Amino acid sequence: MNKVNDTPDWLYLLREFDNIYRRGSAGGSSVIRRHQRVVRERLSHALKSNPELVLQEHCEKPVLAHLGRALDAAYGGPMAPMARVIERLKGTMNWEWGYERLSNDLSKRYAYTELLGPKGSVVSDTLILGLVLFAPRTTYPQHSHADIEESYVSISGAWSENDAAVYAPGSLILNRPGHEHRITIGDRKPCFLAFAWVEPPDRLAQPAMKFAKQPRRISDC
Repeated sequence: MNKVNDTPDWLYLLREFDNIYRRGSAGGSSVIRRHQRVVRERLSHALKSNPELVLQEHCEKPVLAHLGRALDAAYGGPMAPMARVIERLKGTMNWEWGYERLSNDLSKRYAYTELLGPKGSVVSDTLILGLVLFAPRTTYPQHSHADIEESYVSISGAWSENDAAVYAPGSLILNRPGHEHRITIGDRKPCFLAFAWVEPPDRLAQPAMKFAKQPRRISDC
């Protein structure tokens, strides 16, 4: 079994998460600054013991047809180092939807992969780090995460949340536990985000992701 320190690209990818939560701006917000610190500390704790790297069975999703374009768009921006290591590791990532119920349309426009966490290739019970990809013209419905504090950092593409603002590559948005939010993506480009979830270990293992209105159920991989 490989260890993280023996698999340089996985270690580099996790260090890129540390970098964006260490050097990214908190915009003067003490709440965001605290969240950044918690993510860094929990990531450092997870890596301290040089954990085993347990690669998941690769599972494709339709939205991955947009991944190449999303990575291309990142190479000229502030998230280029993360995009390059993702390019090298993309064949080892397990993509999923995370909901028991999902519309056919959204199943073609969205997927995420958990890199570090209870189900990640690097196991942690205090932190989830992952990636989420949206196709152009996607509306990700109103939803919330009970007891989980969530942040997104844009790798490429732009998105809006609750029609309040437009977030560009390198920008961070924080959603407090239980906060309902809706994500919309522009017409011409995919949007690729890194994310972090923190809060109680039992909730991270069973995150209870839910839409405000439940669509019909479809099967996952």
